[in-house]
Amino acid sequence: MQKHQLNDHDLVNLYAAGDESCIEVLIQRHKKRIFSYIMMVVRDRHLAEDIFQDTFIKVISTLKRGTYNDEGKFLPWVLRISHNLIIDHYRRLKRMPVVDGGEDFDIFSVLRLRQGNVEDRLVKAQIRGDLRKMIELLPREQREVLVMRHFLDMSFKEIADSTGVSINTALGRMRYALINMRKMAEENKISLLSSY
Repeated sequence: MQKHQLNDHDLVNLYAAGDESCIEVLIQRHKKRIFSYIMMVVRDRHLAEDIFQDTFIKVISTLKRGTYNDEGKFLPWVLRISHNLIIDHYRRLKRMPVVDGGEDFDIFSVLRLRQGNVEDRLVKAQIRGDLRKMIELLPREQREVLVMRHFLDMSFKEIADSTGVSINTALGRMRYALINMRKMAEENKISLLSSY
């Protein structure tokens, strides 16, 4: 069996046993989801790249020390590390994240738009732009849960594990994110449905 066919648990064990190439497979497997999460929270590509690197430095050192407690939840564990590094960064700065806009990054690129006519694609592009703006206006905790749930396809248990809160808190943040987005849509007369 080739390494890319192994599950995370087996790759971690092989890496711990000395097979250095296994960490590359794990990074390749999860880098898009982890980087997307970090980028959506910090909204600064250079900072996101630094935190992504620091995350995997910490992952590697923990695995090499043999202190990783595997419960078959490698990705939530890594997201938790990145979450803690983000918090540490902002604690050091003693300020909240600044909206950067990050024109290069598009979290909505993970959404697959089916091919349609030009008008259909324009309407969908407008909806995506409106959604992106509303998500950026959400408080960080709400934005984080929304991104993890809808764009990274994580369960509320995984979100709770990754962010260090209870499942009820994660559910509450999601509920408030949706309420806030609905209010913003109503106040700005934005339609989030394509009727074409």
